[in-house]
Amino acid sequence: MTRARRRIVVLLDCGDTLADEGTEVKDERGATLRAELIPGAERAVKALFRRGHTLALVADGFVDTFRNVLGPSGLWDLFSARSISEEVGVEKPEGAMFTRALDALGLRPEDYRRVVMVGNNLERDIAGARRLGLATIWVNWAPRRRKTVERPDEEPDYTISGPSELPRLIARLERAARHRYSRAP
Repeated sequence: MTRARRRIVVLLDCGDTLADEGTEVKDERGATLRAELIPGAERAVKALFRRGHTLALVADGFVDTFRNVLGPSGLWDLFSARSISEEVGVEKPEGAMFTRALDALGLRPEDYRRVVMVGNNLERDIAGARRLGLATIWVNWAPRRRKTVERPDEEPDYTISGPSELPRLIARLERAARHRYSRAP
Protein backbone atom coordinates (compact mmCIF):
# COMPACT_ATOMS: atom_id res chain seq x y z
CA MET A 1 0.00 0.00 0.00
CA THR A 2 1.42 3.37 -0.97
CA ARG A 3 1.86 6.17 1.50
CA ALA A 4 -0.98 8.16 -0.11
CA ARG A 5 -3.34 5.18 0.18
CA ARG A 6 -2.62 5.04 3.91
CA ARG A 7 -3.64 8.69 4.41
CA ILE A 8 -6.73 9.30 6.44
CA VAL A 9 -9.83 9.77 4.27
CA VAL A 10 -11.93 12.70 5.46
CA LEU A 11 -15.71 12.78 5.10
CA LEU A 12 -17.13 16.24 5.72
CA ASP A 13 -20.58 17.58 6.49
CA CYS A 14 -21.27 21.13 5.29
CA GLY A 15 -23.87 23.05 7.30
CA ASP A 16 -22.36 24.43 10.52
CA THR A 17 -19.30 22.29 9.82
CA LEU A 18 -17.94 24.31 6.87
CA ALA A 19 -20.70 26.86 6.20
CA ASP A 20 -22.44 29.07 8.75
CA GLU A 21 -26.13 28.13 8.56
CA GLY A 22 -26.96 31.40 10.29
CA THR A 23 -25.94 33.28 7.13
CA GLU A 24 -27.87 31.19 4.62
CA VAL A 25 -30.05 32.84 2.00
CA LYS A 26 -32.50 30.29 0.58
CA ASP A 27 -34.72 30.07 -2.48
CA GLU A 28 -38.44 29.24 -2.41
CA ARG A 29 -37.85 25.48 -2.27
CA GLY A 30 -35.31 25.70 0.57
CA ALA A 31 -32.05 25.34 -1.37
CA THR A 32 -29.33 27.64 -0.14
CA LEU A 33 -28.32 30.29 -2.65
CA ARG A 34 -25.37 31.53 -0.60
CA ALA A 35 -23.86 31.35 2.87
CA GLU A 36 -20.65 32.43 4.50
CA LEU A 37 -18.03 29.84 5.28
CA ILE A 38 -17.08 29.40 8.93
CA PRO A 39 -13.81 31.20 9.69
CA GLY A 40 -10.93 28.87 8.84
CA ALA A 41 -13.04 26.36 6.89
CA GLU A 42 -11.71 27.18 3.43
CA ARG A 43 -8.10 27.15 4.57
CA ALA A 44 -8.58 23.89 6.50
CA VAL A 45 -10.15 21.96 3.62
CA LYS A 46 -7.57 23.24 1.14
CA ALA A 47 -4.75 22.29 3.52
CA LEU A 48 -6.09 18.73 3.85
CA PHE A 49 -6.38 18.47 0.07
CA ARG A 50 -2.82 19.77 -0.45
CA ARG A 51 -1.54 17.20 2.04
CA GLY A 52 -2.99 14.43 -0.10
CA HIS A 53 -6.07 13.48 1.88
CA THR A 54 -9.04 12.16 -0.05
CA LEU A 55 -12.10 14.27 0.77
CA ALA A 56 -15.78 13.40 0.43
CA LEU A 57 -18.84 15.49 1.13
CA VAL A 58 -21.59 13.74 3.11
CA ALA A 59 -24.41 16.22 3.56
CA ASP A 60 -28.17 16.52 3.86
CA GLY A 61 -29.89 18.91 1.49
CA PHE A 62 -30.12 19.91 -2.14
CA VAL A 63 -27.19 19.44 -4.51
CA ASP A 64 -27.60 23.10 -5.56
CA THR A 65 -27.06 24.16 -1.95
CA PHE A 66 -23.58 22.71 -1.83
CA ARG A 67 -22.59 23.87 -5.30
CA ASN A 68 -23.74 27.38 -4.38
CA VAL A 69 -22.05 27.46 -0.98
CA LEU A 70 -18.82 25.58 -1.72
CA GLY A 71 -18.33 26.49 -5.38
CA PRO A 72 -17.25 30.13 -5.06
CA SER A 73 -14.33 29.24 -2.78
CA GLY A 74 -13.26 26.29 -4.93
CA LEU A 75 -14.09 23.72 -2.23
CA TRP A 76 -16.76 21.92 -4.29
CA ASP A 77 -14.12 20.68 -6.73
CA LEU A 78 -11.86 19.28 -3.98
CA PHE A 79 -14.26 16.46 -3.11
CA SER A 80 -13.47 13.12 -4.77
CA ALA A 81 -16.97 11.90 -3.89
CA ARG A 82 -20.21 13.48 -2.81
CA SER A 83 -23.10 11.85 -0.99
CA ILE A 84 -25.97 14.31 -0.86
CA SER A 85 -29.35 13.34 0.55
CA GLU A 86 -31.30 14.73 -2.42
CA GLU A 87 -29.55 12.17 -4.65
CA VAL A 88 -29.29 9.30 -2.15
CA GLY A 89 -32.95 9.49 -1.09
CA VAL A 90 -32.28 9.29 2.65
CA GLU A 91 -30.69 11.55 5.25
CA LYS A 92 -28.03 10.97 7.87
CA PRO A 93 -27.81 9.04 10.16
CA GLU A 94 -28.87 6.42 7.59
CA GLY A 95 -25.85 4.29 6.70
CA ALA A 96 -26.47 4.72 2.97
CA MET A 97 -25.39 8.36 3.24
CA PHE A 98 -21.94 7.28 4.36
CA THR A 99 -21.58 4.11 2.31
CA ARG A 100 -22.47 5.98 -0.89
CA ALA A 101 -19.35 8.12 -0.43
CA LEU A 102 -17.20 5.23 0.76
CA ASP A 103 -18.23 3.06 -2.19
CA ALA A 104 -17.59 5.92 -4.63
CA LEU A 105 -14.07 6.17 -3.21
CA GLY A 106 -13.55 2.42 -3.70
CA LEU A 107 -13.22 1.75 0.01
CA ARG A 108 -14.12 -1.60 1.52
CA PRO A 109 -15.21 -2.17 5.14
CA GLU A 110 -11.65 -3.19 6.03
CA ASP A 111 -10.54 0.29 4.89
CA TYR A 112 -12.96 2.10 7.21
CA ARG A 113 -10.36 2.22 10.00
CA ARG A 114 -8.61 5.01 8.10
CA VAL A 115 -11.76 7.08 7.54
CA VAL A 116 -12.95 9.92 9.73
CA MET A 117 -16.32 11.71 9.59
CA VAL A 118 -16.32 15.40 10.51
CA GLY A 119 -19.65 16.96 11.43
CA ASN A 120 -21.58 19.18 13.80
CA ASN A 121 -24.58 17.01 14.58
CA LEU A 122 -24.21 14.35 17.28
CA GLU A 123 -27.22 12.33 16.14
CA ARG A 124 -26.81 12.56 12.36
CA ASP A 125 -23.06 12.88 11.75
CA ILE A 126 -21.46 11.24 14.78
CA ALA A 127 -23.89 8.40 15.54
CA GLY A 128 -24.41 7.59 11.85
CA ALA A 129 -20.67 7.30 11.21
CA ARG A 130 -19.95 5.40 14.42
CA ARG A 131 -22.53 2.75 13.51
CA LEU A 132 -20.30 1.94 10.51
CA GLY A 133 -17.14 1.87 12.61
CA LEU A 134 -15.79 5.20 11.34
CA ALA A 135 -13.81 7.53 13.57
CA THR A 136 -15.60 10.80 14.29
CA ILE A 137 -14.71 14.43 14.84
CA TRP A 138 -17.42 16.66 16.26
CA VAL A 139 -17.25 20.34 15.32
CA ASN A 140 -18.73 22.04 18.39
CA TRP A 141 -19.04 25.43 16.75
CA ALA A 142 -22.65 26.46 16.17
CA PRO A 143 -25.29 27.18 18.79
CA ARG A 144 -28.03 25.60 16.65
CA ARG A 145 -27.45 21.95 17.57
CA ARG A 146 -27.73 19.92 20.73
CA LYS A 147 -24.44 19.79 22.64
CA THR A 148 -25.24 16.92 24.99
CA VAL A 149 -24.59 13.27 24.15
CA GLU A 150 -27.81 11.34 24.73
CA ARG A 151 -26.74 7.87 23.56
CA PRO A 152 -23.39 6.07 23.55
CA ASP A 153 -23.19 6.09 19.73
CA GLU A 154 -23.29 9.91 19.79
CA GLU A 155 -20.02 10.15 21.72
CA PRO A 156 -17.44 11.58 19.29
CA ASP A 157 -13.90 10.27 19.18
CA TYR A 158 -12.57 13.83 18.99
CA THR A 159 -14.02 17.31 19.48
CA ILE A 160 -12.84 20.57 17.93
CA SER A 161 -14.29 24.05 18.36
CA GLY A 162 -14.03 24.99 14.68
CA PRO A 163 -12.78 23.83 11.29
CA SER A 164 -9.47 25.68 11.66
CA GLU A 165 -8.41 23.00 14.17
CA LEU A 166 -9.02 20.16 11.71
CA PRO A 167 -5.66 20.03 9.84
CA ARG A 168 -3.68 19.84 13.07
CA LEU A 169 -5.90 17.07 14.48
CA ILE A 170 -5.78 15.06 11.24
CA ALA A 171 -1.97 15.41 11.20
CA ARG A 172 -1.85 14.09 14.76
CA LEU A 173 -4.07 11.14 13.81
CA GLU A 174 -1.85 10.46 10.79
CA ARG A 175 1.27 10.34 12.97
CA ALA A 176 -0.43 7.96 15.38
CA ALA A 177 -1.59 5.73 12.51
CA ARG A 178 1.92 5.64 10.99
CA HIS A 179 3.35 4.72 14.37
CA ARG A 180 0.85 1.85 14.73
CA TYR A 181 1.49 0.77 11.14
CA SER A 182 5.28 0.74 11.58
CA ARG A 183 4.95 -1.38 14.73
CA ALA A 184 2.63 -3.95 13.16
CA PRO A 185 4.17 -7.40 12.59
